[in-house]
Amino acid sequence: MKKEIQLQNKKVEYTLKKSRRAKRLRIAVYCDASVVVTTPFRIKENIIEEFIISKSKWLFEKLDVFKKIESKLSLKFSKKDYDKNKQEACDFITKRVEKYSKIYKLKFNKIVIKNQKTKWGSCSKKKNLNFNYKLLFLPKKLADYIIVHELCHLQEMNHSYKFWKLVGKAFPSYKEVRKELKKVSL
Repeated sequence: MKKEIQLQNKKVEYTLKKSRRAKRLRIAVYCDASVVVTTPFRIKENIIEEFIISKSKWLFEKLDVFKKIESKLSLKFSKKDYDKNKQEACDFITKRVEKYSKIYKLKFNKIVIKNQKTKWGSCSKKKNLNFNYKLLFLPKKLADYIIVHELCHLQEMNHSYKFWKLVGKAFPSYKEVRKELKKVSL
């Protein structure tokens, strides 16, 4: 449901999603500057608004970042761009996955290249690695970090201390790389 709130003398539109699976309030800002607030069913409207207000500084920072990104990564791609770049992305990503899977001695089932709006990559319980074709347009360090991140999920299907220790083998400065990646989030 579309809603609107006044923050710092600015009207901010957001989509309110009530979810049976939600355990807490969550706010997300996407690269098209859309704002989505997800909430459990029983949360009252005034609590939701207080939550948004409490996150207003962060919210405006994210909105500013997405307004400043003038690159292809701000989802100006079409299905045609995906079709044109999918094979090149597959070749690039497959080479990088093979390199890092040998280093980590991890085996995967298959690599799937997708055109996703909100994710750079994912790892399934079936050991399938899924990657956004737009990795092709990232700086190599960021693309490699995403690849290593998903590969590490083959061993640790969570974001525990063990998982980050594993990521740290290839990316000792993974915290800085993550911050850099957040600046170009989809």
